Amino acid sequence: MCVELAALLVQRFAAGRLLPFDDARDALHVADDLDAHPSSLRAVSASPSQSVTGARLELHDGRILAWREYGSPDGRPILRFQGTPGSRNSRHPHEDSYARLDVRVIVADRPGYGESTRLPKRGISVVADDAAQLLDHLGLDRVHVIGGSGGGPHALAFAARHPERARAVTVVVGGVPLEEADTVGLIGLNRAGWYAAREGWDAMFELLAPVREELLHDPLAQFRSVMDAAPESDRAVMEDPDWQRVFLEDVTEALRPGAKGWADEGIALLGSWDFDPADVRCSVTWWHGENDANSPIVAVRRLVSSLNDVDLRVWDDSGHLEPFRRHDEIIEELLSR
Repeated sequence: MCVELAALLVQRFAAGRLLPFDDARDALHVADDLDAHPSSLRAVSASPSQSVTGARLELHDGRILAWREYGSPDGRPILRFQGTPGSRNSRHPHEDSYARLDVRVIVADRPGYGESTRLPKRGISVVADDAAQLLDHLGLDRVHVIGGSGGGPHALAFAARHPERARAVTVVVGGVPLEEADTVGLIGLNRAGWYAAREGWDAMFELLAPVREELLHDPLAQFRSVMDAAPESDRAVMEDPDWQRVFLEDVTEALRPGAKGWADEGIALLGSWDFDPADVRCSVTWWHGENDANSPIVAVRRLVSSLNDVDLRVWDDSGHLEPFRRHDEIIEELLSR
């Protein structure tokens, strides 16, 4: 749920109104300094409320995976892959809905975000494998899976690589592979990111480091500055104070360690995927907004055509944040499969 605001921020960045540095090299020095002194960012990071539990797991390769759970401890388990950039603090702001729906929602920091160890230049599939290790640790054999925005490809990768563990998958406003023609009309950061991914990791990091610095310096100021640029359907969501609260908790924790994990994920998502969506065997419901400027519907239809068992549901006149308003409907449909 965070990529949409970061994407809007780049409209100012591209116009020279966001980057407060003489050049990209200065931006990298500032980002490195923030990496070295994360305590300077704590003032803007709040603790989420009503978390069921949270912990850290040492993975087989020695990396640390941090996660949190929301909802009912004995509820039906849902493995949730959050948007980009996002952290274990990501959840629906109206957390009582999880208890009402009797679900146990599991959310992990992906490598390089929050408290999870970075894995330089990682792909998408390793996140799926990390999630499988987490389920082993939790004693869960099969789960429902949901992924939003940049979490969508990770949800598909989990189902493709661990088919015996995914009961069903839901993707909401998911990211998809793009062709150059698809980038016309995209929100700035996604378009710039597509080109950066073709140049390599350094270009992606140079793009994202100053955006991270601005987000962490004063997230709400940057948030307010982009409200007018958002689609009307998204503005109603962005004006919700609970949504803003969770956005702050989510994005500041995700980016606290630095921009390197974000750059790793940018390359993984906007470059060539390291798994084949056609390998997903369980049912997939894909919800998408017709006017989504983060992930264009034409590219979504192309990706969906490669899936074996898929139901594409398109919201007319809606953008990237429509899932916020449709949360219970989305979860109930997932649990019905």
